[in-house]
Amino acid sequence: MSAPALALATDSTAGTRTTSDRLELLQALIAGPAFDPVLRPDVIRVPRDHPVYGWLCGVPDCERSRDTWRDYCCGHAAQWSRFQQEGRDIVAFLKEAVPLKPRGGRHLGNCVFCPEVPAYSGNSLCFLHSAALVKWSAFQRRKGRPDDYELWAARQEPFPRLGDCLVPSCPEGAGHYIGLCPYHFLRYIREGRPGNAKAVHQRPRRGVPATFTVNYADKAVFRHWCAEATPAGRTDGVLSLRGLRPLAGAEFKWVLHRHAQGPAEGARWPISVVQRLVTECQRQEINSLADLDLDVTPQHPRTMARAMLHHLRLVYFSRQDTKEAGYIETDHYGIRLGGHLSYFDLTLVSQRWLRDLLWDWMDMRLTTAPPRGKTAFTRPRRGCVELSAYLEAHTPKGGHDPTLLRKEHMVGFVTDQRHRAEHGLKPLGVHHKVQQRGGPVDVTKVQVAGIFSATRHVLRAAMDAGETERIGLARQFVVALPSGGNVRGKRRRPFSDEAARALADDANLTRLDSTDIDDRGLRDIWETIVVTGRRASEVLTLRLDCIGRYKQLPLLWHDQTKVGQLDEGIRISERIYQRIEARQARTRARFAQRHGRPPTPAEELELALFPRRTANRTGVKSVSYGWFHTLFHAWVLTLDIPHTVAHQARHTLATNLLKAGANLSQIKRYLGQVSDAMAEHYAHIANTDPRLSDALQTVWVSGPGALEPGIVLSGGEPMTRQEAEAMLVDLTHRSTPAEGGFCTFQPVVDGGACPWNLDCHNCDKFVMTGADLVYWHRKREHWRMLAEGAPDPATRDYLHKYFDPTARAIDGLERALAAVGLLEEALSLDLRRPQDYYGRVWSAAFRAGELAHQQDESDTELDDGSSQAG
Repeated sequence: MSAPALALATDSTAGTRTTSDRLELLQALIAGPAFDPVLRPDVIRVPRDHPVYGWLCGVPDCERSRDTWRDYCCGHAAQWSRFQQEGRDIVAFLKEAVPLKPRGGRHLGNCVFCPEVPAYSGNSLCFLHSAALVKWSAFQRRKGRPDDYELWAARQEPFPRLGDCLVPSCPEGAGHYIGLCPYHFLRYIREGRPGNAKAVHQRPRRGVPATFTVNYADKAVFRHWCAEATPAGRTDGVLSLRGLRPLAGAEFKWVLHRHAQGPAEGARWPISVVQRLVTECQRQEINSLADLDLDVTPQHPRTMARAMLHHLRLVYFSRQDTKEAGYIETDHYGIRLGGHLSYFDLTLVSQRWLRDLLWDWMDMRLTTAPPRGKTAFTRPRRGCVELSAYLEAHTPKGGHDPTLLRKEHMVGFVTDQRHRAEHGLKPLGVHHKVQQRGGPVDVTKVQVAGIFSATRHVLRAAMDAGETERIGLARQFVVALPSGGNVRGKRRRPFSDEAARALADDANLTRLDSTDIDDRGLRDIWETIVVTGRRASEVLTLRLDCIGRYKQLPLLWHDQTKVGQLDEGIRISERIYQRIEARQARTRARFAQRHGRPPTPAEELELALFPRRTANRTGVKSVSYGWFHTLFHAWVLTLDIPHTVAHQARHTLATNLLKAGANLSQIKRYLGQVSDAMAEHYAHIANTDPRLSDALQTVWVSGPGALEPGIVLSGGEPMTRQEAEAMLVDLTHRSTPAEGGFCTFQPVVDGGACPWNLDCHNCDKFVMTGADLVYWHRKREHWRMLAEGAPDPATRDYLHKYFDPTARAIDGLERALAAVGLLEEALSLDLRRPQDYYGRVWSAAFRAGELAHQQDESDTELDDGSSQAG
């Protein structure tokens, strides 16, 4: 399969560049001052220390080429692997590693007799002189004579220069009379000497140069063999583009330069693999990389070719050209959507007018309001593909003429989609992704809702911009497409007790850890997800410096990219803190082993806590979700529990928070969700569940003006439904703010005048909440200062007695808040904010008088206990 988006234009109206246009464009770019001059020749010889394509072994003074995908030669790579298994670092390895000399004849200099011919053997002789020495030595042994090298060398003369190797793609000079380099000559012999080329030569004599002629049994066969032969595999940084057609050669030069300008942690392109791709292009006789059949290309060259095609798309097509070609490239807008490459293929939308409307809508989004993820584009594309398939099959002229479309055609499309969802049929359109996964899945109501909403966005935007009127598309056709609404699919359940026990069992967790062969932190990831309820992506992408203690509280710092909250901190348990701390130590040790030093503070901000194994030389890339999901799913299958996914941990935590008394606003804030509705989606408890009622009951106390100020009616224990209905104070509907608390007298709440002249603190309708505790603490300190500053004991006693009901109400309020676990939060509040009214501290209201009464009962019990003890 070739790259359709790069197919060459066949006529002048195709809106893209022709072969000559593309070649001229690339030649101009290659001739530019910013282009790396090393990459300009047809035979590219990359320096051994090139920052991107360097090929020398990483051990100092070692002269061997590095292994294809490693930093060291084969010998040193094996030695470094043993050091890593022993837990030794790079410093010890480089200290003990012995530099090695090159093997083979490519690094031996020139022949001692032929100064311009590369040496082939270790005694610095070219291929012909080496062969001559072997024959002379064999002759001497047959005659019983000594093998005297000096005697032989004194009789040698230089061979004539034989030119370049006759194999078009070979960068070496000819080493044999028939015109082949040593590698291809030996290969020619092994393959049976096609064409039977033989050289008849006169050996060089003193003062007389050698002469030779070449005879062929079939010269055409020999020349065909040379044309079909591929260059030798090399690891010394030599890349031969000879034999490629001009455009393909220019493309290779440009993409090599463009790749070198990319990020330092980009994919590695070994020159030897690039040469394999060049050889494949020669075998397929392509004019351009766009013509390459990727289906028959080997794996590594195929992956490299796809990346090259991406670089070429950005050069060959402008932003407007992509509309003609039937795709959109987000890199043209400087945007790369999360979880997706920059290329969106739109060719499955067969009607040109519909495809253009989709392209215009995507262009508008990328220009004005770029989306955060790929779903914002994949859904409209899917919707338009489905609409296109229906129009192709059920409308006049296949829907290609928009002026023929009417309301009934859109109604038919809507009916067809709903019918497919109702009966679980396959989609009408063809989608690339589902083809790759083994076939389309059944249509669901959630998919149909997404198709309707996304397609409606595209068509309505075109109608508002006047595009539908311009192309003659009827307004009734557009408005007949309904909105999909907010249809939610089947939400995941929390873990059952059986599943929770199995997933938390230490023996099972140990087995999970054993599947993490490279010790990348699989168990730590899972336990962090369970305890914190974070999204899997938020845990997988944690940085090394992600935890810390603040006022002795352990916190986890992470990015909630889904809701746009970066570097968000949440409190975590001491156990998880210690696990992450241990993981940090392992990651630092791995970095130190690789680089010979610990990471700097600046590097720790970028290093991944759970680094991936491959293509991660600097350690900044985290393990992928695919890696985690594969190992986690395989582990779950061994536990004999119902189908379980990691995301259920988030639902489980939300449900447990709700059971513990947290409200939806608190769950939303802790889990990092976008709305209370999403928090409710994760909290799986029906409103009729008695445990929910117990968790949501608010304890309250009476105010200082009540007959019994400060009484705790619930006693800090869960109330029954009847008690709650009888005693609950609903501050959102039956109260109004007052100084230090709330007024519950309904005429005043409804806007009437207070009959007691706003004497709230002496009114039995006044209630106190936990949000007012700090205010009353200050009030108590103020009265104590007044009493201690009284001029005489009688006045002091009077002031203490006057404030006594309020003091008892405050003590009762503290006791009530402590009973329900809100005292610490109440003490941290100082100022009222609008959002605080939704918290439990604000809604936990108590009558001040009943609070005081409860404090009296507590004091009486304490006195009785002391008397009995005495």
